[in-house]
Amino acid sequence: MLIDSDVYQRVLGEELRKLRRRRGWTRKELNQHLQSDISLQTLATYELGTRQCSVVRLVELCLAMDELPQDLLARVHRRVFTDEPGKVRLDLARIVADRQHELLPLRRWADGRMRQATGTTEVQLDRPALERMAELCGLEVADLLTRLRSMAAPAAGSLDPGGGG
Repeated sequence: MLIDSDVYQRVLGEELRKLRRRRGWTRKELNQHLQSDISLQTLATYELGTRQCSVVRLVELCLAMDELPQDLLARVHRRVFTDEPGKVRLDLARIVADRQHELLPLRRWADGRMRQATGTTEVQLDRPALERMAELCGLEVADLLTRLRSMAAPAAGSLDPGGGG
């Protein structure tokens, strides 16, 4: 499983910001609940995902907001990586933009799904759906997965739906 540290950091920052806002706090109010002295600018860069925080600092932030660090990280993990074991997350926009001739049936399907989509261009496919897509493209599942990996969004996480491809 590949980790894109920029994406992971951005999602972690978004989750920290959501957590703070859920409490109804400004960054200044959060800062007042922290054990250590952190500048408001540093808190902002954590929330923007432009600066990494140490594990100890992350735990301190979580505890100040009455959140278990493992719960916060579980949410980040679900957002960054495939939500469900055995499923592959695909970015329909990347598939539509791809020009591999063999993926024309997948591209047509993705284009149709995007036209129906309401807000998100990400979908998850399970193993049977991948098998059907591979069949339509005239590819083996492993070859389709390799091609999907080559166009995967950085946040797509693992493209191994179990069974080793």
